[in-house]
Amino acid sequence: MATAPMALVAAVLSPSHGPRGFTSKAVVPPSNPRAAAVPHRRGRRSSSARCAISTVNSNGRLAEADRATAAVATVGLQDLQATPLLRRERHDEETITMIARVTVHTDSILQDPGKWSFGSIADILFRPNWLRLELVSSELDPKTGEEWEISSYAHNHGRHDDTEFTMVLEASFAVPVSFGPVGAVRVVNEHTREMEIGGITVFREGEESGSDAVTFHCNSWVHPVDKRTFFPLNSYLPSQTPEGVARLRKEELQAIRGDGQGERKSYERVYDYDVYNDLGDPDRDLDTKRPVLGGKDRPYPRRCRTGRGFTKNDPLSEKRSKEAFYVPRDEAFTERKNLTFKAKFALEALNALGQKIRTKDHKSLSFPSLAAIDAMYKDGFRNHPEKDDLDWWSSLIHELEEELGHFLQFEMPEIHDKDKFAWFRDEEFARETLAGMNPLSIQLVTEFPIFSKLDEATYGPADSLITKELIEEQINRVMTAEEAVKNKKLFMLDYHDMLLPYVHAVRELDNTTLYASRTLFFLTADGTLRPIAIELTRPKSKNKPQWRQVFTPGSDGSVTGSWLWQLAKAHVLAHDTGYHQLVSHWLRTHCCVEPYIIAANRQLSQMHPIFRLLHPHFRFTMEINAMARNLLISADGIIEGSFAPGKHCMDLSSAVYDKFWRFDMEALPADLIRRGMAVEGKDGKLELTIEDYPYANDGLLIWDAIKEWVSDYVAHYYPSASDITGDEELQGWWTEVRTKGHADKQGELWWPMLDSRDSLVQVLSTIIWVASAHHAAVNFGQYPYAGYLPNRPTTARQIMPPEEGRKGMRRLALEPEKVLLDTFPSQFQSTLALPVLDVLSTHSPGEEYIGTHADPAWLAEGKIRSAFEKFRGRMMEIVAEIDDWNEDPERKNRHGAGVVPYVLLKPCYGDPANKTTVMEMGIPNSISI
Repeated sequence: MATAPMALVAAVLSPSHGPRGFTSKAVVPPSNPRAAAVPHRRGRRSSSARCAISTVNSNGRLAEADRATAAVATVGLQDLQATPLLRRERHDEETITMIARVTVHTDSILQDPGKWSFGSIADILFRPNWLRLELVSSELDPKTGEEWEISSYAHNHGRHDDTEFTMVLEASFAVPVSFGPVGAVRVVNEHTREMEIGGITVFREGEESGSDAVTFHCNSWVHPVDKRTFFPLNSYLPSQTPEGVARLRKEELQAIRGDGQGERKSYERVYDYDVYNDLGDPDRDLDTKRPVLGGKDRPYPRRCRTGRGFTKNDPLSEKRSKEAFYVPRDEAFTERKNLTFKAKFALEALNALGQKIRTKDHKSLSFPSLAAIDAMYKDGFRNHPEKDDLDWWSSLIHELEEELGHFLQFEMPEIHDKDKFAWFRDEEFARETLAGMNPLSIQLVTEFPIFSKLDEATYGPADSLITKELIEEQINRVMTAEEAVKNKKLFMLDYHDMLLPYVHAVRELDNTTLYASRTLFFLTADGTLRPIAIELTRPKSKNKPQWRQVFTPGSDGSVTGSWLWQLAKAHVLAHDTGYHQLVSHWLRTHCCVEPYIIAANRQLSQMHPIFRLLHPHFRFTMEINAMARNLLISADGIIEGSFAPGKHCMDLSSAVYDKFWRFDMEALPADLIRRGMAVEGKDGKLELTIEDYPYANDGLLIWDAIKEWVSDYVAHYYPSASDITGDEELQGWWTEVRTKGHADKQGELWWPMLDSRDSLVQVLSTIIWVASAHHAAVNFGQYPYAGYLPNRPTTARQIMPPEEGRKGMRRLALEPEKVLLDTFPSQFQSTLALPVLDVLSTHSPGEEYIGTHADPAWLAEGKIRSAFEKFRGRMMEIVAEIDDWNEDPERKNRHGAGVVPYVLLKPCYGDPANKTTVMEMGIPNSISI
């Protein structure tokens, strides 16, 4: 039943005088022309003005329309400025009436009614003056030489949008005819509550769809008594800024930077940097103390500064917040996304609740059988996209009913749905290195024999036990080991040097163990990889020599050898799954992208074309990162509790960042070349070392499309290299990324310099690739592949029987299945990890997909609009190419009996909710989950 405040708002704003559902459609003002608003006398409109009308549908597609309520109208500001009307001498007695129509989102009133009183809602609806607007001319006042502003209050217009819970207010202005184009709108919220401004459209009275109107795409929260400045959709380099708003441009940037002092409040929009010093909570429990990440000892990217005080028990650790961590107000989830995310997480937690309760005092309890693992999943209850054909509340209730109907059971992961025995097969083990959830670790073996680069005095012998004789035996002596290296036939998952320094520390933890590992693969004639050897190593200690052994796929023909091989694979998979989560996923996307976002907001104006290019790719990333610091990567968080290497997870992530992360290697082509998975041909195109490498095949199509789109965009705004080097905001952004956001790497010589269009295109393409396609490739396959824990165990708990000696081998002979189950994650660890993997693999409501969603500023400029149309068309061509490859029987790494097709890099087409699985819903623009 609706509360009194909810009922009141619904009665006033809803056409049916009652509550209604929420949809994911974008909020657009009733009329949304994008052009400079210019006061003029009726009948004297410039003939040079041009109006192109288009709409963006719920999937982000562009469609032509000629109706009066069209969502977009564009007109070149240069054309408008050329008209005599803008240069007419000022006559104080000559004024015209201009209207500013404001859309205010009211979702928060319904979705958080507890924070609203009856009086505050009535104040919104009936108080005449709580939102004040100032129109700012793009020109200086010719009489005073100062900024030219006209102010008025907005009043409830009584209109609403049928697809979102919004209210519309209007302000009326008497504007001199010589006022010039509107260059900005300043908004002052005089209500007691913060308000989310959706959009503002300024037009001459009676001509709301005229070509002289101007649209401000705000989508921003305005705090009480805060004056906010919004700029129209025209993009300007700093040197091109209209005189009338030049000071406001700099003022807005200064406000966003803050002063680096005090604790940030939830309503603020200040962007600043800090180290990762808030992962532990030593005031609650000293065992949760964690080292600071960021600095000389443990290099790391910077996070958003929150400014909380330090703990009593550790002067280096920042206090934990009882609520969500601060992120700048406009970076926070929408009300709908926030509720959906929390509801999904809560529903998934229901599945794990029963087993957690039963095992919380026995966290090491193994599954009693493989059948018991299978019983966690409900056949027919599959991991699928959420339908969006119901309103929000109905959809939530429907999902709740479905979830409760499968209480204590999880959705069926796709890998198990396709082939229940896939996890056991060597072919699938190898295939997933090329087409699974972590296809970024496989690398070509370029040197033989294999040696460690670690200190022998500390860790033991550096040579590998994977010898020439062993390799040749495993490949049936079809060639020598040296020939296999020369012919590019040997590939490796190498977690040896990375993990060896952590082995002893991890083994001191409960319910887990660790080895360093090397896994060798041979490329067969049909283009698939075959695993031929796994080397596991424990370093030497004060009391014990180094232990290491190589395991092969049952080469001795014994049952014992086969079980040892399965156990060795379980250890390697735990290493690969942990590395995926900590490096391929968290570090290389979420963590490393946050500094780009902070620097962009601090240094690039809203009206800067590069800010508008990148902004869609930064959506919600800071909020999901804050949630990760609070719940996932924190001390005793879900990652530490269920993934290798336990409490040392983030320390390992820092070590990898220190030794391996380079911005210039984050572009897909450079990454493939570094790993030996591709070489650059004479024509400049990449030639893949493994022709059927789905991640690389599809990824290069996406990379090339992104780079072409960025090239067209950059060429439009930067005619010459001097425009790039002379752009103070652009250069300030890139300098701050290097010196503040990635401060521990600022001295590296590999950082690109922004001194040409090629260098700028490469930098921007790399950032967009990482935030969209790279993240999609490593995120949305988590539950489909790792949701069935034997296929991708998140940790390994038992040492190998041979290391344990005669006792271990005897136990293996008597209870081989139990030894395997004891090596897999415990019931408690599994039920902790599975809900998180499922939630992270879910696409958000209202997601914006690359190639389908266009930023309004892109559509406001004709050439950019055309370039985006070309980009969108290329994405649709890529869809067809990927579909063809997935049906090609020659491509055995993505097609075959029981094989999961590779669709993680397949662009969005049609309605994502109509897809069969979450993996094929598309590539989101940003890291939003």
